[in-house]
Amino acid sequence: MRISVVGGGVIGLSCAHRLAVAGHDVTVVTGARPGETTSAVAGGVLFPPLAANSDRVDRWTATSVEEYRALGAPGVRMVRGTYLVPREAPLPSWALSMPGLDHEPGRLTFTTALVDTPVYLAWLAGQVAALGVRTEYRTVSRLDDLDADLVVNAAGLGGGRLAGDGTVVPVGGQVVHLADPGLTEWIVDGSTPVLRHVIPHGRHVVCGGTQEPGRDSVEPDPGVTADIVRRCRELVPALADAPVLGAKVGLRPFRPEVRLERDGRVVHCYGHGGAGITVAWGCADDVLALV
Repeated sequence: MRISVVGGGVIGLSCAHRLAVAGHDVTVVTGARPGETTSAVAGGVLFPPLAANSDRVDRWTATSVEEYRALGAPGVRMVRGTYLVPREAPLPSWALSMPGLDHEPGRLTFTTALVDTPVYLAWLAGQVAALGVRTEYRTVSRLDDLDADLVVNAAGLGGGRLAGDGTVVPVGGQVVHLADPGLTEWIVDGSTPVLRHVIPHGRHVVCGGTQEPGRDSVEPDPGVTADIVRRCRELVPALADAPVLGAKVGLRPFRPEVRLERDGRVVHCYGHGGAGITVAWGCADDVLALV
């Protein structure tokens, strides 16, 4: 079939890849190049939020972990690290799919994929193009305007607008890049209301972060940058002298739950919040099944 995939972030490109491999005639329609998408701002450590316990999130996560491990893609490494959680928090069901899981109150340690998102997205876009997928850089106003047998709505924050779904809201996330002093493990501190993460990618470390519902600006706030640097240097003292390389802001497309379903000739796949990298390949498999 002729299929238009709306959205050029990690969800859209993963769906386009699966559909093209299955033999469909695919066109990606997007207003932004891969490095300009929200996906490119993500820290890139692969696991969903602590509270995201559901059978399908577990399945999407397990599928994606295995896919990233097998891809051998540039920008992707399997690295062990620590997730600090409230001591009373139960073991999330998705953690059972994580290689080498060790669990004790307040701490989960496991191996997962670290994805240097700009590097990986550029590679994935190249793979998609090599499969014969065309890319059109333009803004889509209405899904009905697309000349295709089927449409995949993977437009991230714009997915809700295109579907007439007002439950999708932007949640701003600011991160800071520091020079990597040679860190060999990642760490995410979710034990307090203010999230901290330190995710090394070789040349740089992605430090964060913020959760700002309703934010509409992608201009970094210098005060927030300074606060993130302070908090992350407290968490990982080895960063004390690491130079600050810059800051970025992404607007995560949050929804009470991911919408992944078929409605007539449209397959909706949006509302992934900050977990797009984590669930991309699992979601792409479900999109292909619906197609």
